[in-house]
Amino acid sequence: MPIVTTQRKNGGNPTAHRRQAVSAPIGATTPQAGRRAWLQSAAALGLLGLSGLLAPPARANELKVGQPAPPATLGTLDGQRLSSRGLMIGEVVVLTFWATWCDPCREELPILSDYAARHADQGLRVLGFSLDTRDRLDEVRAVARQLSFPVGLLADSSAPGYGRIWRIPVSFVIDRSGLLRDNGWDDAHPAWTYEKLTHVVTPLLTTKG
Repeated sequence: MPIVTTQRKNGGNPTAHRRQAVSAPIGATTPQAGRRAWLQSAAALGLLGLSGLLAPPARANELKVGQPAPPATLGTLDGQRLSSRGLMIGEVVVLTFWATWCDPCREELPILSDYAARHADQGLRVLGFSLDTRDRLDEVRAVARQLSFPVGLLADSSAPGYGRIWRIPVSFVIDRSGLLRDNGWDDAHPAWTYEKLTHVVTPLLTTKG
């Protein structure tokens, strides 16, 4: 089984959020690849400066709902630089952090991609930051080809105001005025579902900036 991707706040053993997938997972991992995925994912987190899955969460203390969202810039797989501030003023922006070895991420990505495609004309933009290392770039590209939103490696991007990404999936939602409207660190169940998107994102799309 791939690396566990989330952690109980009481310091217990890590556990993944599990729910029934609405659609088939992208790029399912075979059992034989489990140990290799575990080692690769552990290395990826280490390269991002994490001391381990059992380390205390590192959050940006100034990250507050209703306050201006910190800027984030995605370095896409095709070499673009997309910023949540500047290029997308007046849009609703979702920053989502994921990895190819993360089972809950693979479950939520098709849902988020479908929702983003259906609401793009309402000004919804999604930026996908992958925690994968460069040796898994082919896997990242394979997933990205199935998504409606741009993807890039976190290593090639910048999102310091959101703290160290100590668990995934995690997402942050920014409204048309540039204010943070959903802080993923506060979500007990951070993976996107259609119900959660309808509750969190849809009202922002019907509001003018």
